[in-house]
Amino acid sequence: MSGTDLAADVVIVGAGHGGAQAGIALRQNGFTGTILVVGREPELPYERPPLSKEYLARDKTFDRIMIRPEAFWADKAVTMLLGTEVTALDAAAHVATLSDGRSLHYGHLIWAAGGDPRKLSCAGADLAGVHAVRTREDVDRLMGELDAGARRAVVIGGGYIGLEAAAVLTKLDCHVTLLEALPRVLARVAGEALSAFYEADHRAHGVDLRTGVMVDCLVGEGGKVTGVKLADGSVLPADLVIVGIGIIPCVEPLRAAGAEGSNGVQVDGQCRTSLPDVYAIGDCAAHANAFADGAVIRLESVQNANDMATVAAKTICGVDATYHAVPWFWSNQYDLKLQTVGLSTGHDAVVTRGDPATRSFSVIYLKQGKVVALDCVNMIKDYVQGRKLVETGAVIAPERLADAGTPLKELA
Repeated sequence: MSGTDLAADVVIVGAGHGGAQAGIALRQNGFTGTILVVGREPELPYERPPLSKEYLARDKTFDRIMIRPEAFWADKAVTMLLGTEVTALDAAAHVATLSDGRSLHYGHLIWAAGGDPRKLSCAGADLAGVHAVRTREDVDRLMGELDAGARRAVVIGGGYIGLEAAAVLTKLDCHVTLLEALPRVLARVAGEALSAFYEADHRAHGVDLRTGVMVDCLVGEGGKVTGVKLADGSVLPADLVIVGIGIIPCVEPLRAAGAEGSNGVQVDGQCRTSLPDVYAIGDCAAHANAFADGAVIRLESVQNANDMATVAAKTICGVDATYHAVPWFWSNQYDLKLQTVGLSTGHDAVVTRGDPATRSFSVIYLKQGKVVALDCVNMIKDYVQGRKLVETGAVIAPERLADAGTPLKELA
């Protein structure tokens, strides 16, 4: 090694939820070697979900969404190398190349780099005033435009990020138009009943929500976005545009080094990639998931990042561990708290438990008679008790599930 080279027993690439948890879990499981976290952003690890909710709404300041205070990392002897990226990997030599040109030698490497927001492919996508909601910098820039008087917002994408942003912008007295190319919002993650409920609720709050709509291009003046042109030729005036159409996994250095995988990078039950001593966790890690009938999928959730981080850390520490965690997600919109457990993909039957008109109900998804997932809206008890049903693949008669007067724990 040269005098400018760096080295650590474990290098963690990515300072988000997964990277932070990997460092924590290594120490919790007795690891005494050196740990170095390489983070692209200048900030210490912080929570991502509040970016489109409490942080954008200014209900929480940045210090309140830090995963741990600064002193914690020093106390645990976890070194942070921030504002830096890994640009290449020599897997055989166990050496990573950093964006500043230095080499970083590692014993084990945990790749927790997540993903980058997918950009629009149409003309005008790079105009000023076009925003993602992925990092603190993204949201700070967006808030700056709101402070400067931007009030006409167009949100492109009807997934969690788009809907959460639309709810907050409405609260901030913006005129919000939300565009979804598919026939319904949340089409990839929820059933039709839940989609219809959220569409109606956003419209009741004043959002101009349009489904089945295609964007032709973004238009602007002086390099700044002024509108969104639709495929039918109409133009929606816009002071700002938020794009929430998914992420692209950040795995290019791993793929270039020979790691297997097409959608992200593939890992085994211990979160190991095909490269020696290299693990991948979180949004970018494609894995065979028992709650998706063994299909190889990526899960974009805090739960997945944290649970995979713990498995990778335990494996490095010689502790037997296999990834087998029930997926769960949440979303806050207006006064609605949506909590999801399990994966509803491929379900063949749906049971609604409670009355959506009361704004407190659950949707239970079945596949071949088994409970595979629940979407719980302001129904925390169903969410907590329904987890057991998903874990065990419980077979329960739909009419019993639909009886909101009977606690789910009595049906297990």
